[in-house]
Amino acid sequence: MTVFSVNDIAEAVRAGRTTAVDMAKDVLDRCRKYDAVQRQVWILRLDEESLKDQAARIDQRLKSGEELPLAGVPFAVKDNIDVAGLETTAGCPAFAYTPEVSAPVVARLQEAGALLVGKANLDQFATGLVGVRSPYGAVQNAFNRDYVSGGSSSGSAVAVAAGLVAFALGTDTAGSGRVPAAFNHLVGLKPTKGRWSTRGVVPACRTLDCVSVFTNDVRDAGLVDGCLDWFDEKDPFSRPSAACPDAGTAFRFGVPEAQQLLWFGDEASRAAYEKSVEQLEKLGGKKVSVDISPLSDCAAMLYRGPWVAERTAAIGDLLENNPGAIHPAVRGAMRDGQGVSGVDTFKAQYRLKEFERIAGRMWEDIDVLLLPTTPTIYRISELLAEPEALNANLGYYTNFVNLLDMSAIALPCGARANGTGIGVSLIGPAHSDRALLKLAARFVPGGSELTRPPLDLETPEESAVKLAVCGAHLHGMSLNWQLSSRGAKLVSKTRTAPAYKMYAMEGTPPKPALIHAAGQGVAIEVEVYELSPGDFGSFVNEVPAPLAIGSVSLENGEIVKGFVAEPRACDGATDISQFGGWRGYMTAREG
Repeated sequence: MTVFSVNDIAEAVRAGRTTAVDMAKDVLDRCRKYDAVQRQVWILRLDEESLKDQAARIDQRLKSGEELPLAGVPFAVKDNIDVAGLETTAGCPAFAYTPEVSAPVVARLQEAGALLVGKANLDQFATGLVGVRSPYGAVQNAFNRDYVSGGSSSGSAVAVAAGLVAFALGTDTAGSGRVPAAFNHLVGLKPTKGRWSTRGVVPACRTLDCVSVFTNDVRDAGLVDGCLDWFDEKDPFSRPSAACPDAGTAFRFGVPEAQQLLWFGDEASRAAYEKSVEQLEKLGGKKVSVDISPLSDCAAMLYRGPWVAERTAAIGDLLENNPGAIHPAVRGAMRDGQGVSGVDTFKAQYRLKEFERIAGRMWEDIDVLLLPTTPTIYRISELLAEPEALNANLGYYTNFVNLLDMSAIALPCGARANGTGIGVSLIGPAHSDRALLKLAARFVPGGSELTRPPLDLETPEESAVKLAVCGAHLHGMSLNWQLSSRGAKLVSKTRTAPAYKMYAMEGTPPKPALIHAAGQGVAIEVEVYELSPGDFGSFVNEVPAPLAIGSVSLENGEIVKGFVAEPRACDGATDISQFGGWRGYMTAREG
């Protein structure tokens, strides 16, 4: 599906090569086709008559001589941003209301001639970086529907990536306007706090929230910024833009110390980041090693400090009067905010000031900070199985930015073998937005088309891989979720051929090691699961040494993939073969 360009559409409509009505017809056709793939991108979409009427008014305004920088450009709005006459749900039907006035960011875009298509899905109350926390359905990644789209601005990102609209508004408190950009091969601009009005936006954390934008290239993000950079006197959090010098042709960019870079096993992300570092050096940048541990320490305050109380305050009495209407993962975060005291709040504010001072000194040594946007990506099933820990992993490089009053732009820099996007972020101090856009345009010339794969709307059938497990992955044990989250199907409970020994390796918690022992072995209890090749591949990637995946012979003569171990696993280990398997050993150990 062909992607839209904001600048190209606006130029074509203004020049008369097409019309806003023609664009509306095209959008309607695209949306109808994509509905068969995932309708949950949208919470509310304008009907055909309303969209065409809106487009006709844009065409008439052009004929009357108005200058419209966004003439006929289709866009979507995250459904925590008000549009007059359309219900705002924030991803929670019980919270819904219908505003009489649009948020200024929406009104200004429509004044510029943009064509509003609808309200996009989101993690409920903009709480989450995953896109699965919505009663309207989990939004799937545009390039591989087994994987998360990223959140909380999930529908906004996928609407752009799938070619349904040219740009979409999201919001960003902890990375919600950047993580989905990375996963879907998009540009995600998170402006300086207060640069774009947040009036008419359902708050997540009122003191930190920013409206953000997703586009297909940097130039388009700059055009939207030009329309929304405005001081809103009615918004107490709005502030005038300030001048900030460009990075220039010779600039210094910060990279984390090597030991501070976390990838959670995602080698594709690591490789893409390293190439991005090389690219900035080719553009004239000088790499400077930066200690980001203070930034990480600051980020931890976002969900462990008083800012969780802002999320609680945002939903009024809903938590007390109708808690069942709130998604369980979101409800947990909201309840954490109820115990925050005034003392807690002031202590955290004092600590934040210390971090701000440290960050201020960092900008004395560098002009821009280059970080991965996310360390890795997860399947939807994985996030449903481990919602809190995996969500936290995705915010490792993003959570501190708003707390420390920085601006950022997420840029596409590669693709994984599974088609999902990899991104990096350029981060600067407050008011460095235009400087970041200029540098980003040099980093991604021509937009993200250079790195994004074709959008495949078909799901190919794959033959299953059989995998024998013998330890904590057995049914009912602690790591079985790693199989269930991948949709693995238990096909048999059986034993190996009588050719193996099992050892309990040293360490806490204990782990089994299955070793082929030829004539000295016994039959060991195993369970055999079926996984898709893609799920099997990701599972294998998470197996830690000295364990490995090899071929295991079953008692019926069948050979399947399964857990084995390197010889070094036996060093200091205890032979537990007499128990017949891990379950028997653990039962005897606990008894």
